[in-house]
Amino acid sequence: MTASLPDALNAADPYARAAQTFPELSPAHVERIRELGEELTLEDGAFVFRRGERRVPFFLVLEGVVAIIEQRSDGDRVIHTHRANQFTGELDLFNDRMILVSGRAEGPTRVVRLDRATFQRLMTAEPDLGELVTRALFLRRVGLIQHAQGGVTLVGDRYESATLDLARFLTRNGYPLEVIHPADHDGELPPKCQHPAVILPDGTILSAPSRARLADELGLSESVEQGHVHDVAVVGAGPSGLAAAVYAASEGLDTVVIEALAPGGQAGTSSRIENYLGFPTGISGQALAGRAQVQAQKFGARLVVSRAVASLHCEEDRRFRLVLECGEEVLARSVVVATGASYRKLDLERYEVFERHGIHYAATAMEADLCREEEVVVVGGGNSAGQAAVFLARHAKAVHMLVRSESLAASMSDYLIGRLEAGRNIHLRYQTQIETLHGEDFLEEVTWASRSGERERRPVRNVFVMIGAHPNTDWLAGCVDLDEKGFVKTPGAGGLLFGTSMPGIVAVGDVQSGSVKRVASAVGQGSVVVSGLHRYLSQS
Repeated sequence: MTASLPDALNAADPYARAAQTFPELSPAHVERIRELGEELTLEDGAFVFRRGERRVPFFLVLEGVVAIIEQRSDGDRVIHTHRANQFTGELDLFNDRMILVSGRAEGPTRVVRLDRATFQRLMTAEPDLGELVTRALFLRRVGLIQHAQGGVTLVGDRYESATLDLARFLTRNGYPLEVIHPADHDGELPPKCQHPAVILPDGTILSAPSRARLADELGLSESVEQGHVHDVAVVGAGPSGLAAAVYAASEGLDTVVIEALAPGGQAGTSSRIENYLGFPTGISGQALAGRAQVQAQKFGARLVVSRAVASLHCEEDRRFRLVLECGEEVLARSVVVATGASYRKLDLERYEVFERHGIHYAATAMEADLCREEEVVVVGGGNSAGQAAVFLARHAKAVHMLVRSESLAASMSDYLIGRLEAGRNIHLRYQTQIETLHGEDFLEEVTWASRSGERERRPVRNVFVMIGAHPNTDWLAGCVDLDEKGFVKTPGAGGLLFGTSMPGIVAVGDVQSGSVKRVASAVGQGSVVVSGLHRYLSQS
C-alpha cells in the first residue's frame, strides 16, 4: 500500500504533465532571476544540495544538467534531470523542513542561486512567475508522494492502529511513504525491533517511534527560535487557524502556527466537502488544508507540527508565553486560539481495545482500503458522518449508518441526506445504537439495537465513530473565560471580533462557544479576526 493524497491530487501522474511539473522558463524570467541571483559554475559530480539539509536555495540551470537523486538503501536513483532554463526545488522551498532529495551536477554546469529571502521576494513581486513556480513545486511534491520517492518505508500490519496512526501522520503532513506488511518485507529488522518500524532512506530503522520522534528524525517540524517575539501565534492548523495564518502573514505580521498533529484539523479527515464555496465538484479536507498550508508558508508563516501547547501564560508586558509539551516556549504579542475539538467516544465494553483494532474517527483513502467489499458501520448523524458514509459506500460492500435520533433533518445538510437515501448500499438505521462489540484482539462483529428492542449482529471489522467532540481548551485554563462545556467565550474584549475575555487573544472555529460547525464558517472567522489583531498590535 502506497500512501497518496486524495482526489484531484492523485487523479493523474504529475510526472506525465512535464510542461507544468518541470517547465522551462521564458528568456524574460531567466534574465530576471539572473539579475537577482548569484551565478555559479559546478564541476561534474558536485552536489548542489543534499537530502536532509534545511533552507536549501532555489537554483536555475543555465547550462548543463542537475540530476535530482533519491537516496535508497539499495543504491541512489535519479528521479529527474533539470536542464537549461529549468529550476530545482519542491514545496520545501516554502518552509524550513529537511529536504527529501539531493541535487548533483552531471557534467560541467552553470546555475543561478537565489537565497530563500530573495526567492520569496521574487514570488511576491512577479505574480505570473510565482504562479508557474508554485504550481510546479506543488506537483513535484504530489509526484514524490504518488511514487513513494524520497520518503520512508513503514513496516507494519495495516490493520494495527499504531501502523495506521503513523501512516496518517505522515500522509497528512505530505510526506512520501510506502507501507509494507512485515511478511512482505524483504530485509531483516533488528531482533528487538517492534512494529511498526520506520526505515529511513539511509537504512536507519526506528522501532515503533512516537509521532514526535518521527517528526524530529524526518525534520518535519521547524525549529522554534527561543526568545523571539512573534506578532501572532496561531494555535491549531485546522481551517480557521490556517485562514488566520494566511491573512496574518500576507499582512506582513510575523506569524507562527503551532499544530499538535497535522494541518487540517478534523476537516482534514473529511473525504469530501461539497458545500464549500468555489469547489462545485467538492474537495477533500486534506487537499483543502494542503493548499492553505502552502499559501500560509508562501507568505512567510512558520509551521511547527507535532508540538502541542501545554499551557498559556499572560505576561505583564502584554506578551503571551506558550509553553509546548516538549518544554520549548513561544512568545507572541497576540494569540489565535484555533485548537478545535477532540473526538467523543462510545461508552462500550472493551472500547479501548478495539480503538487500536477496528474503531476509526476519520474516513480517508487509507481507511477505505481496509473496508473493501466488507460491511462497515458509521455512527453519527452530522455532516461528517454523512460524508464518511457516502465515501465509504464506494469501497465497502455495505454501509450501516446508525443514527440515535429519528431524523437527520436537524443535524445534516439536505444534499447529503438525499445522497444517503439514494445510496444503493447505504442502510440508514434511525433510533439505533451499538450495543456490543465482539472479537478477541481485533473487532470482528457488531451488535446494534433499535429503540424498539430489535437487535442485529453483523460481521463488521471497522466502525467509524463521528458523534461530536470535546473542546481542546485544557491548555487555556485560567487565561480566558470558558462556558460550562469548556468552549471559549468570545465577548469581544478590547473591541476585537471574536475576542476572548483577555485582550490580545481571539478564538475561532469549533473551539468557540456557540460556533457553527462548518468549514466555511471556520475559514471566515479565521480570516476576519486578522484586521482586528492588526489594530490591536499597532496600539500595543
